[in-house]
Amino acid sequence: MTRDQPDRRCRAAILISGSGTNLQSFVDRSRADQLDVDIVKVLSNRPEAYGLSRARAAGIATACVEHQDFSDRESFDRAVAATLDENEPDLIVLAGFMRILSPWFVRRYEGKILNIHPALLPKYPGLDTHARVLEAGDSRHGSTVHFVTDELDGGPRILAGRIAVRPNESPAELQARVQAVEHQIYPQAAQWFAAGRLRFHTGAALLDGSELTEPVVIDYD
Repeated sequence: MTRDQPDRRCRAAILISGSGTNLQSFVDRSRADQLDVDIVKVLSNRPEAYGLSRARAAGIATACVEHQDFSDRESFDRAVAATLDENEPDLIVLAGFMRILSPWFVRRYEGKILNIHPALLPKYPGLDTHARVLEAGDSRHGSTVHFVTDELDGGPRILAGRIAVRPNESPAELQARVQAVEHQIYPQAAQWFAAGRLRFHTGAALLDGSELTEPVVIDYD
């Protein structure tokens, strides 16, 4: 089946490594009937990840595949895929999953993996984005939802949320405000996918049939 003509609710697997705040935003939207997505599994590479407790409290199936049990990245990813495929997900949502995916995994689920990065891509790929923004003296910051490709944080951009950087703001304060934006835009992008409005085609993100050469941008201040 394809998501441009969905004949069932979108089945999503969410991958986490930590506290799961973005996961919680999906759970909350689903409970409020604002998201046409069934979260069929939450998987972590860390058994102590608090997001697993969030999932269990919401009645969502959980799994843990510990990366240190595998000799290389692809072996780990194959084990993750085998666990995910038990639930036949239409969409894979990376929500603070602190593992770089192997090319094998990306090819297997091409066009079905979303990630969110705490920066206005293509600026500041990688880590420590909030501190880097402050050091550069940028006036705007935010987060970007994109499809996952082999290029780290380089897949087609879908939706970005922007905020103004405040004078004398600390990296932690800026991070908290960016996370609040993420909790709005990430479920929104997933909803577009679930409704068949968003798809991946020949290396590009298409929204309502038109290629997104730039992401949709929402300002939150």
